Amino acid sequence: MRHVALYVQDLETCEQFYEGLLGMRVEWRPDTDNVYLTSGNDNLALHRATELANGPQRLDHLGFILNRPDDVDAWHAFLSGHGVTIKTSPRTHRDGARSFYCLDPDGNAVQMIFHPPLVS
Repeated sequence: MRHVALYVQDLETCEQFYEGLLGMRVEWRPDTDNVYLTSGNDNLALHRATELANGPQRLDHLGFILNRPDDVDAWHAFLSGHGVTIKTSPRTHRDGARSFYCLDPDGNAVQMIFHPPLVS
């Protein structure tokens, strides 16, 4: 899966989080209510939530793959330093993965993860 689409309440603040802090760039902005961001490999669509789109969030979290275990700790420090809400501290999992969770400005859970099979 290389594309995720999210309804968000505050499109501008969420765009700044994914672009300004996580390093994605705007790929396409068809109008003031939609923006498509890319990391080079992945695509994230942010759509301004309307009353019709305000149903319960079904997405558990989205993840950004990191190249090294140390990158997890560096991202944790960086995002903490920018006032991002951190849900969990970095930890190493049984399978050798290392990750932590934070929240984007709209409350969506974001996992920053090193997962060995995906970066080998």
